[in-house]
Amino acid sequence: MDAKGYGRTGGRADVTALIRAELPRLTGSLRKVGELILADPAAVIGCSAAELGRRTGTSQPSVTRFCRAIGLDSYQHLLIELAREGARGAGTSWGTSEIGPDISPDDDLERVVTVVAQADLGAVQRTLDTIDLAALERAAQAVARARRVDVYGVGGSGVVAVETELRLYGIGCAVRGWNEVHAATTSAALLTPADAAIAISHSGATRETVEPFELAGERGATTIAVTADPRSPLARAAEIRLVSTTAETSFRSGSIGARHSVLLLIDCLYVRVAQLTYARASASMALTGHIAAQHGVKGRRAR
Repeated sequence: MDAKGYGRTGGRADVTALIRAELPRLTGSLRKVGELILADPAAVIGCSAAELGRRTGTSQPSVTRFCRAIGLDSYQHLLIELAREGARGAGTSWGTSEIGPDISPDDDLERVVTVVAQADLGAVQRTLDTIDLAALERAAQAVARARRVDVYGVGGSGVVAVETELRLYGIGCAVRGWNEVHAATTSAALLTPADAAIAISHSGATRETVEPFELAGERGATTIAVTADPRSPLARAAEIRLVSTTAETSFRSGSIGARHSVLLLIDCLYVRVAQLTYARASASMALTGHIAAQHGVKGRRAR
């Protein structure tokens, strides 16, 4: 997400979405400033930087550093973006009664389901609002023409890497998912400029993912990062960046909360690649579509 354009081509995403994405990486006084802005963005519009510093128990320089930390030029730039977001009205959370991300041990199941669902739906919507269509198109074009595609990810992101492999493989792409650093690095060393590499990491700072990804770039492969941190080492190593949005709640780290928004990006990439390689994708799906049905338990429909 580019802080100055933060949004998809032809539109502008909310600055509060930018703050939510950056908040997990902020600490101390900068985090306090971000939390107050998210709690009541409309009220901040009427504040000077000094007043906002007093309200957060920090200082005017802290407010200025906060703006720069999230990629804005100045506090005035922040106020302009907040005012624009408020004017757009529809599609923002201003004026709504959000239930919040906190779940206590005593909460009933209905509240648990509501909090989790609201967080995940919000993450998907914010990712949709901020998606860079030009970057997504470049990524799809690179994957569609690639001789071979590597997908790197470990831990929870490794699960998404396997899902990405399964989807692209099913439409005829020569793709392999890697979740072990030695195997991933070996594969990356064998890539060429005719290939592409996709790396998935919520933090964008996981060494086991960054290491083979950087090597893939050195070998000339087109590099595509899927991360929640557009300023991370992974993002800096990438030619193309697809930025997800986190959705933290109690008992769920950012990486778990971001899973749905990451899958949205992967889904969009997959469908666009299928479009771009329509003949190959259609033939592959026709050849494999019967397999799941053949392995269904007798008397039950396979899913």
